[in-house]
Amino acid sequence: MQKIINPSKEKWSEILKRPIQTFEQIEKTVNYIFKDVQLHGDKAVKKYAKKYDKVILNELLVSEKEIYDAIDKVPNNLKTAIQLAKSNIEKFHQAQVTKPVKVQTIQGVNCWQEKRAIQKVGLYIPGGTAPLFSTILMLAIPAKIAGCEEVILCTPTNKSGTINEAILYTANLCGVTKIFKVGGIQAIAAMTFGIESIPKVYKILGPGNQFVTIAKQMSTKYGIAIDLPAGPSELLVFADNTANPSFVASDLLSQAEHGEDSQVILVSTSKSMIEKVALEVENQIELLPRKAITSKAIENSKLIYCENDDLAIQLIDEYAPEHFIICTENEEFYVDNIRNAGSVFIGNYTPESAGDYASGTNHTLPTNGFAKNYSGVNLDTFLKAITFQKITKKGLQNIGASIEILAEAEGLEAHKNAVTLRLKSINKN
Repeated sequence: MQKIINPSKEKWSEILKRPIQTFEQIEKTVNYIFKDVQLHGDKAVKKYAKKYDKVILNELLVSEKEIYDAIDKVPNNLKTAIQLAKSNIEKFHQAQVTKPVKVQTIQGVNCWQEKRAIQKVGLYIPGGTAPLFSTILMLAIPAKIAGCEEVILCTPTNKSGTINEAILYTANLCGVTKIFKVGGIQAIAAMTFGIESIPKVYKILGPGNQFVTIAKQMSTKYGIAIDLPAGPSELLVFADNTANPSFVASDLLSQAEHGEDSQVILVSTSKSMIEKVALEVENQIELLPRKAITSKAIENSKLIYCENDDLAIQLIDEYAPEHFIICTENEEFYVDNIRNAGSVFIGNYTPESAGDYASGTNHTLPTNGFAKNYSGVNLDTFLKAITFQKITKKGLQNIGASIEILAEAEGLEAHKNAVTLRLKSINKN
């Protein structure tokens, strides 16, 4: 990990760069595959499964038999753990349900807002080097609470053409409508256009690598909504001398093991803490089964010393981390002043892993600095807010003259006339 001492603000942008390819490098590939899937449907999807996943697929839809066979193979202790996580995630997202907002803006003018579910949503679950069945909990649970009618799921297979048993178990447990054996850019394209086997959806959700992230952004050009640009995972920890360096190192490594393009950063006002954490990282990484992947991510990571809390929080806000862990005596300062972060973990006994799995909060979060303008997935992600209004005769009399004046000032006589005709009818009676 690179150690950086008191970087000037002019250098922040450079040292906080993510280790990712540019949009332009990826967009050409994404656009080509999108066009191919749009024109050739299932045939194109199967072609790319063979090319990228090294698997020949006869059917894209996972059968009921495959699902129930997988359920039988999941160990009972894993089922129990998944069910506990499901319970906590349901509680947290159920608490986000809101009542309609109703107000009488003036006598006779009643306005209200109600939330309605997005009818068709598509969930993308990465396969890659780890079967992220936990992401199904984070997406399917709020989708069902919101009332989405159709919840489909796409995920890549292994080389034998099967999907991890825990993924199938969790999807079935959470009420996913249909599961498809397709990953990568082609999965996003299939859900964008709709093909013979896979239906078109109204919104696509879920994390993925840089290609999936760009593919989701591409889908918006075809009228599909997305949750957020969720790319390679990242974590920033702030720790002072009150932190446990072993805990801090374990958190950094827990995110680094996601993938070679993940990034982790330690910011500290203590040089001795930086040294202790660096040593712990070296020791702990040797014991990890995913050492090769984790080591690559650690190469992209930073240990940054800031001389005071004010500079530290400014630097952290500039980075806008997906995950932000606070381990400091000055806890309230960082909690109160952080403005840009996907999810915040407070104290020595709040590992980021808790949010990834079972505390109840959602782990599908904005990366690559998008925490400056995106929220993580929540219940509202699966809802639309629709406004309603009902105006009585008295209400139109109260606002009608103002509407006429405003419409006339904008040169929209038909708008004015729609009110004028009604006011004349009211006055006749």
